[in-house]
Amino acid sequence: MKIAVSGTYSSGKTSTVMALSHYTGVPRSLARTIREIMPEALPGVKLADVTPAQFLQLTMRRHTGRAVQEALLGDHFISDGSSLQEWLYGAARLRYGMNPNATTAGGGNGLARTTPEEMVFFGKVVEQYGQAFKQHVKATYDAYVHLRHELPIAADGHRPMNDEFRTTIDGMLLATLDELEIPYHVVGGTVAERLEAIVEIFGLTPVMSTAEAIELARQEYGRQDFRMEHERVPAGA
Repeated sequence: MKIAVSGTYSSGKTSTVMALSHYTGVPRSLARTIREIMPEALPGVKLADVTPAQFLQLTMRRHTGRAVQEALLGDHFISDGSSLQEWLYGAARLRYGMNPNATTAGGGNGLARTTPEEMVFFGKVVEQYGQAFKQHVKATYDAYVHLRHELPIAADGHRPMNDEFRTTIDGMLLATLDELEIPYHVVGGTVAERLEAIVEIFGLTPVMSTAEAIELARQEYGRQDFRMEHERVPAGA
């Protein structure tokens, strides 16, 4: 079974997927994060400062990385998110601007670094990406687990985001799953509660205790490089 674990920024996707993979023995996808991609694609640039054209490049790179990893894992894996999120992060920027942190309550000036012509073209390309990504997702995943955004947004300077933007993405994502008729299950609670709920939903067999899985995930998560994207040196440099 191919399961995607979805949710917006700071919903706990990565830690949940890491723990779930340890808990069940099912491999997880290892597509690179935007933090890892940006130093090669856009050296020295912050995610909050990308232009519409640069955002499209990052979206393409992220989707390609996911698709390769999914193909390598075959028919049994857990995915940390899906390409629907990359598409929707672009689609929502048509409403909130390229830097959603520059908007509050739907106002503000998130389009300060763009022209109307740029955003019109950006919107057309994002729409086409959406068509391709939705077809890919429909053909790839058997089901989704959607995590409620119960946690505050991580104030790490990386995520150009506000609560209104995150709520909008959440609604758009679930509406798209309904459109694609992909079964999904909304899960919340502690990591242990999430693991137990997911295992019960899909009839998976644990290979260790929840405490052991969560501890292994905590160690794994802690080994990640959390430096800002513009502080990293491109691979091979």
